[in-house]
Amino acid sequence: MTGTLVVAGLGPGNETVITPEVTQALAVATDVVGYIPYVARIPARPGLTLHATDNRVELARATHALEMAAAGRRVVVVSSGDPGVFAMASAVFEAMENTPHLTGVDVRVLPGITAMLAAAARVGAPLGHDFCAINLSDNLKPWGIVERRLRLAAQADFAMAFYNPRSASRPHQFARALDILREECGPERLIIFAHAVTTSAERIVVTTLGEARPEMADMRTVVLLGNAATRQVGRYVYTPRRAV
Repeated sequence: MTGTLVVAGLGPGNETVITPEVTQALAVATDVVGYIPYVARIPARPGLTLHATDNRVELARATHALEMAAAGRRVVVVSSGDPGVFAMASAVFEAMENTPHLTGVDVRVLPGITAMLAAAARVGAPLGHDFCAINLSDNLKPWGIVERRLRLAAQADFAMAFYNPRSASRPHQFARALDILREECGPERLIIFAHAVTTSAERIVVTTLGEARPEMADMRTVVLLGNAATRQVGRYVYTPRRAV
């Protein structure tokens, strides 16, 4: 096999936060594969074929990318943020496991800046101590698991980052998540809503769980919840590194 497969993170939105190694991989790619809005961020050029697909065909997309690499193509699979955080890197290796004849494909995973880290940097350092990330979508796991993880993470006093908080098809679930967090953390806990961070549509709201409302989030929003020690200093939010 002479082809290669790169799984790359395009960052949260602004082109200035794409890493140089991702830019280099895209410059020599023969094929770019990914979800429609992410592929749309890649400029067309001679010698490059763009393969844009719907969001719910991750394994098929990954298998296609592996097959093209096995045939000698230089393939880049793109995700937003970091490809290893709720994104395509895992899907590529799952597809490889499902198709043993493709295990010889040379795969490199290139990191990117995640939405949670970009959002945290915008407001200060709310993830400055132990934290976890939870995907609130139940497309790939039962909602009961989401609720259990929310409660346990809150009881362990992690700061938290929430991806995919609220969509048109499941508007009620984020309301339930906020209820659980208020039960476990109380109404005064700081929470941050970061919409379209690093883009021209960026909107950051810092409030408390008691004031948080479900409609403050959508699928372009990453939500950060502080731990019991998270505090504001001026217009900044930070979590001390010293355990309290």
